Amino acid sequence: MRRYGEAVKSGQRYRLRPGAYAVILDGDALLTTHQMDPVPEYQLPGGGIDPGEHPLPALHREIYEETGWRVEIARKLGVYRRFTYMPEYDKWAEKVCSIYLARPVLRLGPPLEAGHTAVWMSAMDGLQMLDNEGDRAMLARAMGLTV
Repeated sequence: MRRYGEAVKSGQRYRLRPGAYAVILDGDALLTTHQMDPVPEYQLPGGGIDPGEHPLPALHREIYEETGWRVEIARKLGVYRRFTYMPEYDKWAEKVCSIYLARPVLRLGPPLEAGHTAVWMSAMDGLQMLDNEGDRAMLARAMGLTV
């Protein structure tokens, strides 16, 4: 499985954190979430899969919480992992990120999760503005680009 991001810190203990995220495209427009804390950044909508939760219901839940949208999942794009510190949880995590291609179906309202804003941008801009290297690589894959 491909790894993106910072190198594994020798001696650091990481806790496994599976997650599901989506590249949500409407033509050449990409739906992202802008998260203010702990560091302002643009991300693919999605998040952690709770114990006992299936990835697709988790993905629908996370997208709704972070963007206010309902989506239709088309297919799985891929999986990657990254090792990172998650200050909002005060833990070091090995994030295993399953990425799906989706399309927007219905905006139900504003994001439910505090500090998140739904932001539409061009997919090309997303290749520059998404803060996570793995997210940018999966967006490129969805767009049929080689990286």
